[in-house]
Parts: sequence; C-alpha cells; structure tokens
Amino acid sequence: MASVRNKNTIPEVRLRKALFKLGYRYKINDKTLPGSPDIVLPKYKTVIFVHGCFWHGHTSCKNSIKPNSNIEFWKNKIQKNILRDQKVNYELQKMKWNILIIWSCEINNQKSLAFKIEQIDKNLQAHC
Repeated sequence: MASVRNKNTIPEVRLRKALFKLGYRYKINDKTLPGSPDIVLPKYKTVIFVHGCFWHGHTSCKNSIKPNSNIEFWKNKIQKNILRDQKVNYELQKMKWNILIIWSCEINNQKSLAFKIEQIDKNLQAHC
C-alpha cells in the first residue's frame, strides 16, 4: 500500500489538464481545506475530489471488486475511507463549498472524460 499514490494520479492529471484547457484555474491539494481536495476552484468556491473506485467503495463499479484475501481488513479499510469522505464533505458544506465527486472510472477514456468535463463546466457556470 505504500506505493499507492494519493496525489497526481492519472485520472487527476487528466481532469486538471482538461479544466486548464477550458480556462479554469485551480489549486491542487489545498491543505487549508478539510480533506485536502484534489482540485480547488476558489473563484467558484468549488472543490473536486477524484475518488479511486476501489479505495472509496464505488458501488456498481467493476473496479471496486474486493480482494479474495484478508476480506475483513479491506472491508474495514474501505468503510473507514467512506466515513472519512462523509465527514470531510460535511465540514466543507458547513464552510459553504460546492463539492464535486468524480470517480476514476468516469474519466478513464477520452470520451467519458469529455462528457464529465462538460458536466463540470455546466455546474461551475451555474455557480457564477
């Protein structure tokens, strides 16, 4: 688990490049906010979390299949991640931040990335 990256993952970088290309400027992993969001768009008071399907328990996703060994450990680990995500979201909502959760499976290819970017763009324009 030590080799698992939690910053600058491929899905995060893809999303950031697409947002930058559209003219959005952002901060990354802002430690002043709860949960150190992957992408922070201060102008829109919006944070974006790019969640790995396995690590954050994405239901109905083929990438979130639990391992066959050490089942109880992984079940507890993922449940703790989900609870931590809920706590972070609650804290950010209290601070009046808009929260977008993007699953890594939603941006795994160019077509799905383009669709997700279009949705994000509409969401951000609505908060202007």
